[in-house]
Amino acid sequence: MSLGVGIVGLPNVGKSTTFNALTKAQNAESANYPFCTIEPNKAVVPVPDARLFALSQIVNPERIQHSTIDFVDIAGLVKGASKGEGLGNQFLSNIREVEVILHMVRCFEDENVTHVEGKIDPLRDIEIIETELILADLQQLDKKIEKLTRQAKSDKEAKAQLDIAVKLSNHLDNLKPASSFEEREDNAFIALNRELRFLSAKTVIFGANVDEGGLLEDNAHVKNLKEYAQTINADVIKLCAKIEEEIVALSDEEAAEFLSELGIKESGLDKIVRLSFEKLGLISYFTAGVKEVRAWTIEKGWKAPKAASVIHNDFEKGFIRAEVISYEDYIANKGENGAKEAGKMRLEGKDYIVKDGDVMHFRFNV
Repeated sequence: MSLGVGIVGLPNVGKSTTFNALTKAQNAESANYPFCTIEPNKAVVPVPDARLFALSQIVNPERIQHSTIDFVDIAGLVKGASKGEGLGNQFLSNIREVEVILHMVRCFEDENVTHVEGKIDPLRDIEIIETELILADLQQLDKKIEKLTRQAKSDKEAKAQLDIAVKLSNHLDNLKPASSFEEREDNAFIALNRELRFLSAKTVIFGANVDEGGLLEDNAHVKNLKEYAQTINADVIKLCAKIEEEIVALSDEEAAEFLSELGIKESGLDKIVRLSFEKLGLISYFTAGVKEVRAWTIEKGWKAPKAASVIHNDFEKGFIRAEVISYEDYIANKGENGAKEAGKMRLEGKDYIVKDGDVMHFRFNV
């Protein structure tokens, strides 16, 4: 699937270190100077899902395949990015291609790691990035308004879009993001956003990058960030990017023991991946066989034939029915045969909306 998450932030806040850890590979150069990342690094990241392990304990497959999510490491933005400063135009265009933004924010003090603004201040850093996104949106929108002004003389639909575009332009001009625009549910706004992909309308998750000492107890920087995030209904996930990078080199057992020693139940990166998956509006259904136990990624709300298409297009074209067992019933009855005997397998047709965790088998004829 093409939906993705872009990692953004000022230079030297831990974006590339986080990306390295997310991908379990050192394929995004980390360095203590701005613009060490020039081309966006892209990676496909598995979504942690304990249900796959539980299914595999019953089926004993040859392999396990997780759902995945695309992450893009986008180079550090600076003041003036919307005007091209620091290769800003190139980086801003990369952000347009993703659906969710993971905004990494530095929430630790370390005189050995330089900060492009000279002082640690998460809210100022956020304001810089948000302002650049808003200004970039405003530039695009003003060009669109010029075009709509000409079209509106003879086109009612263009006139409706123009009215919304002018209101949105005034909104952005006051340095307010498109995500807080009151008429964003209007069809005209939806059409504009589909075309222009407003940067400031995207869902944001804040990654609070702390040092080891900040993992258990929130420091003042994290507290300020959480207070701000609450005002815009955004999520904050706290992590220490350096420690996360160390953890991925360990086995699952070693990583669990290491986290336990730190007093942490779950990796910050696992939280980020799972929350990103949710914010993208994605869910997983499962297929379970001796060859493979696999999670298949679909958008929430998809009906059975469309869901079947991610396995193969022919499954959608020739869809007959789906055999469905809920994950809970599959586990409780120790597999497919037990679920059948207990009457927990259902036959569903073309209008069935697939639920997260469904264990499915498709019947088709092409």
